[in-house]
Amino acid sequence: MGGQEQTLALRMTGVGFTRDKRPILAEVDWEVAAGQCWVVLGANGSGKTSLLRIAALYEHPTTGTVEVLGHRLGEVDVRRLRHRVGFVSPALAQMLRPNLKAADVVMTARHGALEPWWHDYTDADRQRAVGLLEQVGATGLGDRTIATLSSGERQRVQIARSLMTDPGLVLLDEPASTLDLGGREMLVTDLARLATDAAAPPLVMVTHRTEEIPAGFTHGLLLRDGQVLVQGHLEDVLTSESLSACFDLPLELEHRNGRWHAQAR
Repeated sequence: MGGQEQTLALRMTGVGFTRDKRPILAEVDWEVAAGQCWVVLGANGSGKTSLLRIAALYEHPTTGTVEVLGHRLGEVDVRRLRHRVGFVSPALAQMLRPNLKAADVVMTARHGALEPWWHDYTDADRQRAVGLLEQVGATGLGDRTIATLSSGERQRVQIARSLMTDPGLVLLDEPASTLDLGGREMLVTDLARLATDAAAPPLVMVTHRTEEIPAGFTHGLLLRDGQVLVQGHLEDVLTSESLSACFDLPLELEHRNGRWHAQAR
């Protein structure tokens, strides 16, 4: 590989995805490089979650090629490669046992497990889990059970879990979708802090609300009906015109204090 290729965490070329004979994605070309933080924006049903699940190695494209951390999908053991991809999704949250402690949720990611008794863990593993909880603003939650946490706290725990294996790529599927205003703002602040951490892996966050885009995110991709409408540096991608085309609605977009705000004209 050349120098540029070595820095790529994700590359999709001509990716299409069909489910039950219905096209979900078509001709997606996309690259995510080291040091980048991407937001994937689009209306409900635009293909955002399918795009992320392909990147997370949980779906295979119908057409095209996908390379994750230098390995081509279809030519690699995805079970091993998934350990190097942090993935935060609503599906994972629903699988967690309510009386599982937050530190155990994070720690078990070391083996891709959901229960601590499936594998052996060291004191260092537990200390790392607690440290990651602190890193994402969840200090003091390690001994709390999932059932006692707020929605926002549970999301922080999931993000800490996604970092447990020192991943080369972290994918976030609508992490603020279930949060109230306070929870959303705290999560956005935590993600903004992570985005400016030079040691953090590349991040990709899917959302359909501009208000959820953290400060410090560098790139954007807009999807409409499964096709890439525009992609590139965030300030070039996010305009009133492109957002209006993406959501098929006249929208006015403002950028204030590092945050994006959209409303109908």
